[in-house]
Amino acid sequence: MGEPVMTDDATLVALAAGGSEHAFRTLYRAYARPVYWLAHGLVGNQADAEDVTQETFMAAWRKLPGLQLAGDSLLPWLVTVCRFQAANRVRRQQRERAHTTDAAQDSLPATVDVAQQVIDAEVAALIVAEVGRLTPTDREIFRLCAVEGYAYQAAADELGVAHGTVRNRLSRIRGRLRTVVTETEST
Repeated sequence: MGEPVMTDDATLVALAAGGSEHAFRTLYRAYARPVYWLAHGLVGNQADAEDVTQETFMAAWRKLPGLQLAGDSLLPWLVTVCRFQAANRVRRQQRERAHTTDAAQDSLPATVDVAQQVIDAEVAALIVAEVGRLTPTDREIFRLCAVEGYAYQAAADELGVAHGTVRNRLSRIRGRLRTVVTETEST
């Protein structure tokens, strides 16, 4: 008999903090993609983004026992951890680049656009905050379709709602997020 499906982040965090690998895997599956895309935006390449994503979840695993989840989602906290891991990686690579004479081994561009990294991180934080304001059903639709890549019908089946409900709500969610990003870019 398998473990029950759990979707409440606070419950999953408590179980993972107690050593449940199943709960931690569930959190990983739910948030690995958004963490990866944030990391990719911060470090600029696939290999480093994959490393930062893994470092983020390794740090999360270590820190879960003392974590008091603020809100319904673990994602805002993971975004913060990811930003620190990415910044550490960029600094470490800059130090290594400064100490090596072999430019062919450079894994970073000659200049790092810190301003763009800050903007990208701010936009990601705004999106995470906006997703946090969604209804629980809309958050699940966003997670399933936008984060995990479910098709509309698969998400509808998972949630027990109609295909049109998923399609219409996801369209509305994307519009809200697009507005947040557009407003940020115009300021």
